[in-house]
Amino acid sequence: MPLYETVFIARQDLAPAQVEQLAEKMAKFVTDNAGTVHKTEHWGLKTLAYRINKNRKGHYVLFELDTPPAALHELERNMRLSEDILRYMSVRIEAFAAEKTPVTPVKEAA
Repeated sequence: MPLYETVFIARQDLAPAQVEQLAEKMAKFVTDNAGTVHKTEHWGLKTLAYRINKNRKGHYVLFELDTPPAALHELERNMRLSEDILRYMSVRIEAFAAEKTPVTPVKEAA
């Protein structure tokens, strides 16, 4: 099956727990259509380059997907219908990255 990376930006007024629930809901659309979610990364609340629907910040989430195109289309359709998602982008890739992306926040050891 083809490999994809999908990033979406959720509204700034959502709590981190709500963003995780939203990510799980979106991942369920992929798994229900014979696809798999290889990795999910929550990049946190970041400032946007410009306002989107009166939002200056957004929660970024990355999915690495191994899925048929029909499942990706269903995921994108549901992202388009969701009022909590400001923008999304899907890109086909050749292979998954072995390490975490540089955008992923590093948690400091106490």
